[in-house]
Amino acid sequence: MNYRRVFVQNSYVHIIIVAYKRKNIFINNIELLRLAFKNAKRFFKFEIVAICVLPNHIHVILNPENIKEYPKIIASIKYYFSKNYNVKVEAPTCGYQNKGEKGIFQHRFFEHTILSESELNNQIDYIHYNPVKHGLVKYVKDWKFSSFHNFVKKNYMNMIGAV
Repeated sequence: MNYRRVFVQNSYVHIIIVAYKRKNIFINNIELLRLAFKNAKRFFKFEIVAICVLPNHIHVILNPENIKEYPKIIASIKYYFSKNYNVKVEAPTCGYQNKGEKGIFQHRFFEHTILSESELNNQIDYIHYNPVKHGLVKYVKDWKFSSFHNFVKKNYMNMIGAV
């Protein structure tokens, strides 16, 4: 299957990274995930605009200096995490093994290019509300694995009624 990515310079990209078979691995390995993002910043210039880590998937809005590098940024994060994830995992299917993958992440990631400020605000709200949507907490403010608290500290309150 041919996948085409959209590369619009000076845009933002909402990316969703999902664990293989939706295993709940990210919260229990949050420090490793932070190191994976930090490691990617050693090689690529990008800003994390908003992020929310859930047990089995991650929402992140990136603003890369070079928009064509965002697939490499995600590959770098996934590679670092996988290389340093020391928990025994279920043997992945042949398709995963043929690509040299350990069965920690789904093959692909979802991306959505954000082209306007109003769309950016909507995507940020969506990301921060995601733990409530999945029934993990009752209020956005109660989920600690999110950039929501940084938005509150910096007084970036796009989320009317989300608190």
